[in-house]
Amino acid sequence: MKDITSRKDLEFLMKTFYKEVFSNPHIGMFFTEIAKINLEEHLPEIVDFWEQQLFRKGSYKKNVLQIHKNLNDKKKLEEVHFQTWLSIFQKTVDNNYKGTNAELIKTRALSIATVMRIKI
Repeated sequence: MKDITSRKDLEFLMKTFYKEVFSNPHIGMFFTEIAKINLEEHLPEIVDFWEQQLFRKGSYKKNVLQIHKNLNDKKKLEEVHFQTWLSIFQKTVDNNYKGTNAELIKTRALSIATVMRIKI
């Protein structure tokens, strides 16, 4: 299994991850009914975000915390939602990649989820 080394790897990872979260009974509704994410439109933005987080490059400029605060105003984000998201994220990484960047993206995801839980 290879490590995450490129934007193409991040695109694959995010497509695979979102396929899982969209159909998840605990958090799917946040993506499909509340945020109403169109994956084709959202994918370049989320890949920009993770490219910036992982490789320290990219053009992501949005306030990810505010986006999630706005989502929380529509439907409360609870601990189970964060845990489910994180579990699916980690499983998706582990099922597809192995290496330094794979571990780093999981650590960054945990850090982001932790900060969001505290600030929302």
